[in-house]
Amino acid sequence: MPLPAAELHLHIEGTLEPELAFELAARNGVELPYADTDQLRKAYQFEDLQSFLNLYYELMAVLRTERDFEDLADAYLARAASQGVRHAEIFFDPQAHIARGVGMGTVVEGLWRALGSSERNHGISTQLIMCFLRDESPESAMATLEAAKPYLDRIVGIGLDSAEVGHPPVKFREVYEAAAELGLRRVAHAGEEGPPEYITEALDVLGVERIDHGLRCMEDPVLVERLVRERVPLTLCPLSNVRLRAVDVLAEHPLPAMLDAGLLCTVNSDDPAYFGGYVGDNFDAVRLALGLGEDRLRELARNSFLAAFLEHDEERRAGYLAEVAAYEFG
Repeated sequence: MPLPAAELHLHIEGTLEPELAFELAARNGVELPYADTDQLRKAYQFEDLQSFLNLYYELMAVLRTERDFEDLADAYLARAASQGVRHAEIFFDPQAHIARGVGMGTVVEGLWRALGSSERNHGISTQLIMCFLRDESPESAMATLEAAKPYLDRIVGIGLDSAEVGHPPVKFREVYEAAAELGLRRVAHAGEEGPPEYITEALDVLGVERIDHGLRCMEDPVLVERLVRERVPLTLCPLSNVRLRAVDVLAEHPLPAMLDAGLLCTVNSDDPAYFGGYVGDNFDAVRLALGLGEDRLRELARNSFLAAFLEHDEERRAGYLAEVAAYEFG
């Protein structure tokens, strides 16, 4: 049985496995520029974040209907359950779908058809976080927030993702202020490819409560001190960092140094269909490559539940933490 954990950095569109991509393409009459799943898998080799994003957006063409989004989410939840996930806070990218003529309602209602029964079917509690594409305009982000208003009973927070370099957090100040007024939780990708200053800006300008990635905080000792002091969670994605060349090899990942510094780090899978593994795979990979012992692995699992947006249900959080404490490594 895998170590129980919460997944806090997961793009649902990034769970689209080649087999499901071809199944949905056939269902919807979409022609993919790949002969078969093997050829598509070979395309999952990336030079950097942008080369990944190009394929990521190309494959989204197969997602058309509520049923497609339900099947996508259900497939993720089944895999996540087998890898120890007990709670998942799931990102989705509405702008990428709206631009293709797929409406906000189709996406949210489709995902919710799976998430609404995720505890019963998979033993996983879930929340939905709507991300803005940072390489799109602030006006587009605001229009997306407006389009989401009828569905805010299903959406717990907002995030910021896509190409980071050249798109500082300050660009989205107004939409984050509007989301805060609506009572939405706030997170943002920062410090993956972008500089440590983007992390500071996300905290001070956007008022985020968690930093997604945050790897490059280690270049700024004063920032590290602040993150430790304020207990700001970092949602790290080790296998993703290697696949996107943020880290050359997993053995050089700064995770151990980050934990030693007292940072509240968590381990997540990001876009697991593209990056070679789900949460359990990421835990296994860092255990082997970085020599993490049982205490460190348990700390990472505990951190994931401490960082989760479960303030509305502290009893649930306590239950998950008890599962981590009672877990016996094989």
